[in-house]
Amino acid sequence: MLACCDEVELSSEHVLHTAGDPLRHVYFPIDALISLVTPLEHSFGLEVALVGDEGMVGVSSLLGVSESPLRHLVQASGRALRIDALSLQRELDRGPAVRRRLNRYLYVKMHQMAQAAACARFHRVEERLARWLLTTHDRAHSDDFCATHVFLAHMLGARRVGITKAATSLQRRSVIHYSRGHIWILDRSALEAGSCGCYVAAKTLYERALG
Repeated sequence: MLACCDEVELSSEHVLHTAGDPLRHVYFPIDALISLVTPLEHSFGLEVALVGDEGMVGVSSLLGVSESPLRHLVQASGRALRIDALSLQRELDRGPAVRRRLNRYLYVKMHQMAQAAACARFHRVEERLARWLLTTHDRAHSDDFCATHVFLAHMLGARRVGITKAATSLQRRSVIHYSRGHIWILDRSALEAGSCGCYVAAKTLYERALG
């Protein structure tokens, strides 16, 4: 399948796919981060999943569906492998082992997206921010990354003032350091303790299903 892929550079804030449009390509991030955002009327939308080098973007193609209901937004610049959606289907038809593996990933991602929706409804902003930071930390493989309060508010479906309050609380306790749109993770253990249970649940499911 690698022979059918091109390595591409993705730029931060670039929209790879608009919800409802034909899905022409599937991406396997190498070191880029891609947010899957469900669109909402009169709103930026809500991030329901974040994909890094552990996954793929364009999972609806595994179901034979040629469009996606989500917006695919590059959160952090980097590289990805890109394959034409039709070429992927041909490769899956020839390689049932690959299809089984990707189907397991699809199962995990469906669960994580459902959990993200419930998390946005029932958990406090600070807990959700901690979960988001942990998830990004896992995929960025770095203790520091860029994220403005406005961007975080969009991703979490929260008011900017709520994000500022939550980030200030974490910084006051020396869990993170935040300055000019840059975040440093200082105490991951404390961040895990302050997160809702959704982070551990999602991570446990991934490890159980995909190893």
